Amino acid sequence: MKGKPNAAKVIHLKFDDNKAARDLFGTADQNLKSIEKSLGVDIHVRGSDVKIAGESTDVQLGEKVLNELYQMIKKGYPVMGSDIEQAIRTLTRNSQARLESVFLDSIFIPARKRAITPRSPAQKEYIDAIRKNDLVLSVGPAGTGKTYLAVAVAVASLLKKQYRKLILCRPAVEAGERLGFLPGDMKEKVDPYLRPLYDALYDMLEVEQVARMIASDEIEIAPLAFMRGRTLHNSFVILDEAQNCTPMQMKMCLTRLGMDSKMVVTGDVTQIDLPESQESGLLDAIRILDGVEGIDIHYFTEVDVVRHPLVKRVVRAYDDTDKT
Repeated sequence: MKGKPNAAKVIHLKFDDNKAARDLFGTADQNLKSIEKSLGVDIHVRGSDVKIAGESTDVQLGEKVLNELYQMIKKGYPVMGSDIEQAIRTLTRNSQARLESVFLDSIFIPARKRAITPRSPAQKEYIDAIRKNDLVLSVGPAGTGKTYLAVAVAVASLLKKQYRKLILCRPAVEAGERLGFLPGDMKEKVDPYLRPLYDALYDMLEVEQVARMIASDEIEIAPLAFMRGRTLHNSFVILDEAQNCTPMQMKMCLTRLGMDSKMVVTGDVTQIDLPESQESGLLDAIRILDGVEGIDIHYFTEVDVVRHPLVKRVVRAYDDTDKT
């Protein structure tokens, strides 16, 4: 790995569990290289021993990142490349933070025998907000986990019988395209708009299980327009892509909430596909509902993106262009 002369501080780490150490270092030591690049330190590896050299503050941060991720791996947490950047960002913001308290606050999905974990402090706060509030508005760019985490909490709650039904809905708005006449019955016409919701479900449940739960009315996936005139009791409701609702549609959806129900509204206000003359219902709701007791409005930013690293750079580039 790269050299860095005249380092202000050098520390040595020894990891006793060779397998956990290999998982920590990553394929071809890629995780260590990411730490080098992010912190500007020099890392040398011999077996399961690590030497970190660099400026004192950076070296101490690198030491804390490696030690805490190592302990998480030994507890069964699968550290991925994206976790390195998230860990550094978390500890840079708060050097006293415990990565375990963020990454191991899991949503367990019994059907898949797996846990879905928050990968940033903002994601952990989002999950906490959903658990504590009956209405949450989640706003932020693509790739921050707004919909995925909401579906995860909803599926886990449904499997525990905390709710009778999971309802997933989206406004059927074309994303800047003119699709023209779509053949087929109503389901075939609207399914393309709802595909991302199916994708999230299929990542948590078997395809056959999703089909059975839809057939038994435990899960409903429908366009927003299908919500009109209903009262949704004992249900977990997720309204996705809410930036493409009109104010009237948003009010209609929010007022569907029945007894013993919970609703999460997600959207990205930088990707509004409504006509320019039409105000977004999500922006309208944020303005009206801010500060209302029992309602949480949660914001993500580009630093919370957990998709491919390029997604974060794309979001940042567009934001910078919008500002100028």
